[in-house]
Amino acid sequence: MNDYIHKVKRLTYHTMPSTIKDVAKKANVSIATVSLVIHNNKRISTETKKKVKRAIKELDYHPTRSAMGLVSRTSGNIGFILTEDHFSRSEPFYTKIFLGTEFQARENEYYVLLTTIPSNSCPDSKIPRFLLEKNVDGIILAGKVPPNFIEKLKRFKIPTVFVDYFPNNGSYPTVMVDNINGGFQSTNHLISCNHNKIAFIAGDIEHPSISERFQGYKMALEKAKIPYTPSLAVVDEPHPSRECGYSAIKKLLNKTNDFTAIFACNDAMALGVLQYLKEKGVSVPGDKSLIGFDDVESDLSLDPPLTTMKVPKVEMGIEATKLMLEILRKKSNGLRKILIPTELVVRKSTCVYQN
Repeated sequence: MNDYIHKVKRLTYHTMPSTIKDVAKKANVSIATVSLVIHNNKRISTETKKKVKRAIKELDYHPTRSAMGLVSRTSGNIGFILTEDHFSRSEPFYTKIFLGTEFQARENEYYVLLTTIPSNSCPDSKIPRFLLEKNVDGIILAGKVPPNFIEKLKRFKIPTVFVDYFPNNGSYPTVMVDNINGGFQSTNHLISCNHNKIAFIAGDIEHPSISERFQGYKMALEKAKIPYTPSLAVVDEPHPSRECGYSAIKKLLNKTNDFTAIFACNDAMALGVLQYLKEKGVSVPGDKSLIGFDDVESDLSLDPPLTTMKVPKVEMGIEATKLMLEILRKKSNGLRKILIPTELVVRKSTCVYQN
């Protein structure tokens, strides 16, 4: 029995995580010296650094964020904020962006803290707790956020990166989809199917991503010498959602049926369009071709599967985090706009199908 207890004690000892004190003892230096090595202080000699790093490796020591923060005056956290309606209505899209930020942050020993804010933030709306407690080093804002919330952020003087949105009231680092080219390619695909009466439906047309897709649509028509017909554009829906897609195509068909193809500004609206057309016995793509934008997972399960523009959502999150880390490490002021290219994915909802 005593031998068993002794073995358990030895096992417990060996599986306990190493501490900075253990590293200092093994390297025969002070705890303060170990801390300075961890933070790459130039005052420490190369020989001492090697000795401490060897001890860290042999002991498999991992410095705690709280201990590192005492020296670096940083939290090691990046805040990720989006509105409640984006999280619920467009969850597949923004969840993937969030995953991208998480992957990149993890590689750089940062944590990402997620929170949501009301979509109609008012002056009395609460500020996220991690901002009030100064528990984040920077903020990534995904999707459209209320202007008054952006104004509130200014007083915190914290590095901020926008993803899939850029405000008109200031210059900020931004990661955006190449929406203009994506809109152009979407429309051009329909034109290549010999369509020359192409409808466009959208919600929240003031959102930069949506308005740029609309711009790309018009540019493709112009290049093909097809006149832009305002009556074929329904852009007064409040949200780019499935419900608004259903409402938009209903409005369009109530005033005209003189079109053979539809470009929906995103897949959510395309899903609403497809639902309404099926209810009315309109064949896709037999009677109307339909293309969306985003390429969310549900597109493949639709009947017919949706032709769309693929947006590399995870990559957007990765690029946003890279941009944030550049700023935090003072390698740049980050004041630039990164455009992420899109890719046409042809499925069965348009007249051309490729495996």
